[in-house]
Parts: sequence; C-alpha cells; structure tokens
Amino acid sequence: MSLSILTCRALHGNRHSRALSIVRRLESLPLALVLIVILAPMISLPAQAAHTASYPIFSPTFEGARPVTGNLYAIEGNAETASSPMESGYSASSASFVASPVDLWDRIRNGFALPEFDSQEVRDSEDFYVSQPEYMQRVFQRSKRYLFHIVEEVERRGMPAEIALLPIIESAFNPLAYSPAHASGIWQLVPSTAKTLGLKQNWWYDGRRDIVAATSAALNHLQKLYRIFGDWELVLASYNWGEGAVERSLNKNRNGGLPADFRNISLPPETQNYVPRLIAIKNIISNPAIFGIELEPMPNEPYFEKVVATRHMDVKLAAKLANISMDEFNALNPAHNRPVINTDGPPMLLFPVDKAEIFALNLQNHDKPLVSWQAYEAKKGETAELIAERSGISVRRLKQVNDLEPDEAIIPGQLLLVPRNGTINGASISLMSNKPAKSRISVRMPSDSFAYEVRNGDALSHIAKQHGVTVGQIKLWNGMSTDRLSVGQKLMLKRNRVSETAPRASEAIAAVKKRM
Repeated sequence: MSLSILTCRALHGNRHSRALSIVRRLESLPLALVLIVILAPMISLPAQAAHTASYPIFSPTFEGARPVTGNLYAIEGNAETASSPMESGYSASSASFVASPVDLWDRIRNGFALPEFDSQEVRDSEDFYVSQPEYMQRVFQRSKRYLFHIVEEVERRGMPAEIALLPIIESAFNPLAYSPAHASGIWQLVPSTAKTLGLKQNWWYDGRRDIVAATSAALNHLQKLYRIFGDWELVLASYNWGEGAVERSLNKNRNGGLPADFRNISLPPETQNYVPRLIAIKNIISNPAIFGIELEPMPNEPYFEKVVATRHMDVKLAAKLANISMDEFNALNPAHNRPVINTDGPPMLLFPVDKAEIFALNLQNHDKPLVSWQAYEAKKGETAELIAERSGISVRRLKQVNDLEPDEAIIPGQLLLVPRNGTINGASISLMSNKPAKSRISVRMPSDSFAYEVRNGDALSHIAKQHGVTVGQIKLWNGMSTDRLSVGQKLMLKRNRVSETAPRASEAIAAVKKRM
C-alpha cells in the first residue's frame, strides 16, 4: 500500500483535500517519523474522544476575586476549583477515568471542539506560520507564562480549547502589544470595549493589559457573543469585526434567501481570514511534527500565583523582593503604567509560583520605605527643567514618568510624580489616585475634520456611506488595521471633497504595526 493511501486513511478526521495537503508534507519526512506521526493520534483517540464528548457548549460561569484582608500582601492560588461538572467543563465519568495530561499542549488538544475548516485560507495561514519558525518559537515561549491560566478559565466556562489560542492571533502573546486602532494587551481590547466590560483604566493602571482581569473580561465578552449567535465561527467574526456588523451581514443573507453562516456571509478580508488563522494554529499544535514545528512540552501546572497588594510599592522593589528580573515582573504585571504600584484599587500582582513565598518572606523582613516616589503640585513659574533639577532626575525622565510630550509645558497646579530623593517636599501618591488616563488620540484636529462617536449597530461601511467617504479613508485617518468598532469609540472624519483621491483599504492594512 502506498504512503499516500496509508496516510489518507489514517487521517480519517479530515477532508480528502486536507489529507492530501498533509501527505505532501509527510513525503519529505523519514518513514519512521511518518509512522509515529500517523499512529500516535490513533492510539490516543479513545481518551480524546471521551474527553471532548463531555464538553458543554456553553457554561455561564464568571470569575470573582476573593477579598483578602489582614496581611500586607496575601498569596492566592492560581485558579478557583469548579463546584460542579458544568462549571469545570467535564462530566463526572470523564473526570473519573481520564487522567490529567502532563503536557499542557495535550490538554489543549483534548479540548479542541471547533468543526473542521478546510480552505485555501487555512492552508495559506499554515504555510505562513511554518515559514516563520523563529517567530513561532518566540510566541510559544511568551505563552508559557499565561496559557495555563487561560486554559483553566476556558475549561471552567465550557468553551472550546481553541479559544485559549486566540491571543496568538491577536497579539502573539505580547502583553504590551498596542495597535493603531488603540487596542491593547494580549486580547487586544480597545478602550471603549474594555470600559463596557468593566476593566479599570486610569493614569496608573490599564486593565486591558492585566493578564487575569483582561482574560476574564475577554472570555466574558466571547460568552456574551455566543449567547447572541450560538455559533463559535460567528462569535470569532464578531470579536474581530463587531457584533453589529456581523448581524447586518447575516440579515442581508437571510433577506436574500441565502445561507446565513460564517462561510457564506459577506465579511471584510481580515475577518474572512480570522477563523482560518486560528484553525491553522490549531492544526499546527494538533500535529506539529507534520509541519516541521518544534513544540516543546509545557508543564500542565500554574506558572504564577496571585498576590493581592494592600500598600503602595515601587515596581523595582517588588521585583527585587521576589528575586526576579524586571523583565519577568513586567511580563506578569504589564498593566502598571508607572514606576510605583498604586494599590488604591486594589490591584493584584502575579509572581512565579516558586517566588511568591520568597516575596512574602522578604517583604516581612523589609524595614525600609516601600515607595521612593511622591506626588508634587507644580507651582506658578516652575518649569520642567527646574522641577527635574530639584528632583534629581533628567527632564526626559520626568516627562516620561508623567506621560508628558517632549514639548509639553507644565502648568501651575499640575500633579506630578517625582522622586523623594531630591529637595522637593511632596505628598503621598494617593493624592494622584484618581488621575484619569491620558488620551492617546490627539484632540487637535484639522479644521475640515470632526469627531464621530460609534453607536450600537454601526459598521465602517455604514459610517462611510453616511458621510460620503470610503472605508479606506476612515481607516487611514484613524490608524486602523481592522474594521472592528466599539460603541463609544471616537472616529476622526473629514468632510468629503470631490477632488480627493480615496485611498485603498490595503493602504490602511499595510500600516499595521508588525509584532514579529
């Protein structure tokens, strides 16, 4: 029997064209490796089937933080224990007979539940990721800090395991990823959506970059979309494009007597490729050897522990007390915007599981001030140069810490964060706790421009038609890489000029910030 026929029969879960695509990859591998690749999934199939069959489609369970009082910093476990089979995503029978995998990747594979999707877009996405092995290794390496927690939350809600891989598509698991459309964090939430989802955003802290809070908010949002559409492909399209736009496209097909599903409705190019990209990642993780990808085992155990902070503390000191690098601390706690952790929240800090007790012990024995910064109210006639000199820091550092533009002047009464080691007498940073986040969108607009606030049900195509401009123009003016809109989002629009040449949408897409 030929290798092609053997392989096609072994890969029984895929369509014929998908199998042939895999065969072409297998032909370049040694025969022994091919047999391992073919037989391994067949041997583990019964356990996988028993595991995935017990998944509920939807479980409306949400995470709630437990209040911790008493100690200065109280250590919590990584995840809540589900109180029922529905909450955990497993039936009693599967929990009794299926042992938890040692490798987190196996646990994720066992939870795959989205339907097969064989298309040219999927194959193109597979080819792209396979052609970028160094990029993929960086993504997988970053994911080690967060993936266990995300998988726990996804399973607790009874969602398909593919959802845990969505940050690969959104941000490449870069917690500091920031898009031209002002989306931030591993889940790439825009400010208005984050506000709707209850994420706190101020001068000190951006909940969109909080690993635990943003994960909970994003999964809650996806659950809400599932309640609306009842189909995970449409849920993912809505997460990328907006629920109002997807609903209008569905209604258009229904009114025209056409199939109303993800594969038949009209979608912008990025959204058309969104689900195929996720399926491509799923296929690669399902059988990395076929694609020539080296996927190192990942422990199926918590990477971090939660620590609830009750007093302000320097970021550098927190990292030092935990005996971890600043890079590690910032990767786990990217939501803090300033060199001080302001606990008027209170925020939750994350530490590697083997460092949380070290942090607590060193903190208990620390007998020096926890904060080396203070709040200072600028006086009349004081300049950035004068305040920086008296604070013992450079003007550049002063403006960087206080989120000021290089040419931005300091005005009397302005509250600034300055070091305590200078000659300035300031106050507690609690004085600045309610300072709002600075808008990243300039309020200075050309005279022929105006602001438009996105309303419920809006889509770029509708807004463009209403104001006599093109979708490409709106995306170019607002630095947008996607068609995704959120209620309350502010768009800069320009009054239409007949002589103005409309830019192509590809020009806006080409401006996407590269994350590789």
